[in-house]
Amino acid sequence: MAGLGMVPRRWRHRCCSLLLPALLVSWVACQAPPVPAGEQPWDGQDVHIERSFVPEQCARTVRSGDFVRYHYHGTFPDGSKFDSSYDRGSTFNAFVGKGQLIAGMDKALVGMCVNERRFVKIPPKLAYGSEGVSGVIPPNAVLHFDVLLIDLWNSEDEVQIQTYLKPERCTRTIQVSDFVRYHYNGTFLDGTLFDSSHNRMKTYDTYVGIGWLIPGMDKGLLGMCVGEKRIITIPPYLAYGEEGDGKEIPGQASLVFDVALLDLHNPKDGITIENQQVPGSCERKSQTGDFLRYHYNGTLLDGTLFDSSYSRNHTYDTYIGKGYVIAGMDEGLLGVCIGEKRRIIIPPHLGYGEEGRGKIPGSAVLVFDIHVIDFHNPLDSVNITTHYKPSNCTVLSKKGDYLKYHYNASLLDGTLLDSTISLGKTYNIVLGSGQVVLGMDMGLRDMCVGERRTVIIPPHLGYGEAGVEGEVPGSAVLVFDIELLELVSGLPDGYMFVWHGDVSPNLFEEIDKDNNGEVFLEEFSEYIQAQVDSGKGKLAPGFDSSKIVKNMFTNQDRNGDGKITAEEFKLKDQETTEGHDEL
Repeated sequence: MAGLGMVPRRWRHRCCSLLLPALLVSWVACQAPPVPAGEQPWDGQDVHIERSFVPEQCARTVRSGDFVRYHYHGTFPDGSKFDSSYDRGSTFNAFVGKGQLIAGMDKALVGMCVNERRFVKIPPKLAYGSEGVSGVIPPNAVLHFDVLLIDLWNSEDEVQIQTYLKPERCTRTIQVSDFVRYHYNGTFLDGTLFDSSHNRMKTYDTYVGIGWLIPGMDKGLLGMCVGEKRIITIPPYLAYGEEGDGKEIPGQASLVFDVALLDLHNPKDGITIENQQVPGSCERKSQTGDFLRYHYNGTLLDGTLFDSSYSRNHTYDTYIGKGYVIAGMDEGLLGVCIGEKRRIIIPPHLGYGEEGRGKIPGSAVLVFDIHVIDFHNPLDSVNITTHYKPSNCTVLSKKGDYLKYHYNASLLDGTLLDSTISLGKTYNIVLGSGQVVLGMDMGLRDMCVGERRTVIIPPHLGYGEAGVEGEVPGSAVLVFDIELLELVSGLPDGYMFVWHGDVSPNLFEEIDKDNNGEVFLEEFSEYIQAQVDSGKGKLAPGFDSSKIVKNMFTNQDRNGDGKITAEEFKLKDQETTEGHDEL
């Protein structure tokens, strides 16, 4: 309610009921600065103004026609109080220069800044004159007012925007119907804080331009970039108007919002892909059903990091297009090349939605900077590219052959895993014997000595999902650059020893040198080795010859008594059962 010092003369006889007995002074009254002790000389003819405090910054001063909110103490020259807005716990609100105030106050307020404090003396002729106000203001009373201006606006004011931080890169700004997440401090014009999202440690999340906000904020947010900070000043008629919000915001209050925009999207948005680095050579792009290994940094739009595969020192491995990852990532990983780096921006309805997850707040736009390390499809086979083949290439590697070769082993991104060249020795295997992974076994087939080829092996033909701890990552595609240096032809499938030429019809007798009808392992080994040394027989290459011979002896020693008799001894073509490596 208005105090007597603030009402027009024509209302003065109706205002006596407003002068209630003094109540307990409010907190605001207690904080009001004291009335200046000294007085300037005054002739008592006009309004006398002492500017006891003027703020350093004053963007605007009161003009006739402005609406103001201010606090005051009203006293007589002897210091006795006749009225106070502080006692009522609410500002006095009125238009200036429109007859809503006594003439002296209309005059005293002009030129004031918000937060300015004035000590005003008003002569009777510019106050309540010779009549006064019955029981409250004596006739011909000089009135003193200690005034503090809280708020100032004009009905012609619009929303004021002051941007004090704008990012260099701004690909998109807020439009009507966008959904935004922002932090803010809300104050009155005098700087009094009435609300803060920072204090709640939670962003304010809302649609813009569809009536979810006060009109001034709807307007003030338009055109903002993510990362931008601006001050939005809103006059009351575009805020909470005459009634206020019924809580912290009084009626006719101008509002100031210091806003920092963190996030922005539209419900109609799809993902956005920004290609940052695409390799010059890309033989194949990822498709639905492929299995990818990639590194990523995951951030919010304001740059806040919420996850990183690099920090775990492990790629993220997944199938794409099958719902194993969020919908936006499923889509964003299609069509990538091995080695490609791209940024995938995912709106919340294709990410973690309104609820969010972990460090990801609800309704958050996600930014993934990914680096594709490799991918394959479970249906992939070994890929072989021959770089050099000698002109004389008639003998080709096959199962059972003993091979010596050099290789460099790497991942698809070029990371070197192993190299026989750096070790200075060849890698030696028997092809088809399970001594290497299946993909390498396939990649070494049909090679000739001197040939160089690249063999790309998908993980299901390599080291699988487990990989090799400390050496080969799980689910990794492997690249082998191979040069075949030596090939020793193997034996027919199922044989560990073969004869060159005809077999002696008296073979047992030849082996049983002491003619006692029993052959022991030592006799058997000496005989077989002699046949190999003379070129009459051949052991399977690449294996331990003593183990092969011992196995041959054991197969002939059918009763397991450690010796072979003539009855036990049989050649390969004399066997009736399969599964033995026989003479």
